[in-house]
Amino acid sequence: MIIRRLALKKSVLTISLILSAPSYALEKPKTMEDMWKIIQAQQQEIEAMKAKISNVPVSDQPPSATADAGHVKNLERKTDVLSQEVEKLRTNLAIPEEAKYKSMYGLGPAASKIYQVGKGLSIGGYGEANYSAKVGDKGDATNDADLERFVLYAGYKFTDNILFNSELEFEHATTGEGSEEKGEVSVEFAALDFFIDPMANVRAGLILMPMGFINPIHEPPFFFGNNRPVVERNIIPATWREMGVGLFGQITPELTYTTYLVNGLNAEDFSSSGIRDGRGGGSQAKAETFGYVARVDYAPQAVPGLTVGGSAYVGEAGQNETFAGKKASVFTQLYEAHAQWKYRGWEWRALGSWGHINNADLLSMAKGETIGKENYGWYTELGYDVLPLLISDTDQYLAPFFRYEQFDTIAEAPDGFLDNENMDRHIYQFGLQYKPIPNVVIKADYRNINAKKGSVPDDFNLGFGFIF
Repeated sequence: MIIRRLALKKSVLTISLILSAPSYALEKPKTMEDMWKIIQAQQQEIEAMKAKISNVPVSDQPPSATADAGHVKNLERKTDVLSQEVEKLRTNLAIPEEAKYKSMYGLGPAASKIYQVGKGLSIGGYGEANYSAKVGDKGDATNDADLERFVLYAGYKFTDNILFNSELEFEHATTGEGSEEKGEVSVEFAALDFFIDPMANVRAGLILMPMGFINPIHEPPFFFGNNRPVVERNIIPATWREMGVGLFGQITPELTYTTYLVNGLNAEDFSSSGIRDGRGGGSQAKAETFGYVARVDYAPQAVPGLTVGGSAYVGEAGQNETFAGKKASVFTQLYEAHAQWKYRGWEWRALGSWGHINNADLLSMAKGETIGKENYGWYTELGYDVLPLLISDTDQYLAPFFRYEQFDTIAEAPDGFLDNENMDRHIYQFGLQYKPIPNVVIKADYRNINAKKGSVPDDFNLGFGFIF
């Protein structure tokens, strides 16, 4: 809003310099409505003077008529310039000349564009594509090239206090006849925001669960590697969204929070690989039971670039269903803590998560596979922008990075069931990230994947991503 006010003041100053007729330029115009009144007054004066001149034969016109004709032409020129300035100002208010990419209210920079418009429609988006080559013992795995996703953000600001924001995602370049592995189209989030007070605002609809780094902010220029961290897919099931309502706000300039009441997970779709398939996703999600999620982040001003925080999810996932002939509580818990520090070209992240599922033995019996009573995962990564060392005063970015991940979706098997040790994995990943401009990224990375038991092929990945 400050930028828009400055633009308005600049245009007002330009217009006030154009104006010279004292009858309607005694005060500088303050709004677009004032400017239009000036234009109308000028037009009326032009029409009156034209009528006065045209009603007198040329032979009878006094010498002052020539001056009046010149004054008409001058007024017409000023009115035309004034109209162009007002129209330009209106356009700038509706369509900012330059997008400011910054994360706001728990969303990615491209998704946050709607919060920077004065009123009306906002369009943004992102996309990513990659080539993945399997290395070593491939098994049934094959090399592939994939337009992994193309996303459109559409938002509408009704008033300064009420807006709608949404994300429409196209995966794998086609709908694939309804097969999620081949491709799908889905609404990633669609919610109304009601701004009441900086400390307490309301969000309702299909909302992103505020857990971890990737789930709320998953645009490709803002995470290392072609693949999102596996811990934030298998333990925190990103991208994770549910239908719900809740509050978000800023307690102090350094402390923010988010909390929602949402429909519960569906334990019927839990598996040995985790709770990921139990997400509702807003698609006729079962809501016999509910879940609660909360997050806090602290960014101390004394340590620029540092953020620490955590989140928690608790909820009943049984949805009043019967498992192995019994109706049992499947109370599900998931907790995570995270830290991030960006300082002078360095970027460091660390995240750890732990989960617990009640009555995992009944679920395992009903599903015919071992579902972990407990699960956990953690990772850390470090990157450094080396380009300033090679080129001074550059907006380009080139960072080698390293990431280590460890996770186990069956950290503790329920009594009477065998552990699947293939779900206990370590991943070593290193790569290179290049941004010719801040909203376009080119990526290359190699992942060494090790399972406690069984074989998982390594992979080499090349790709690109963008936001707009």
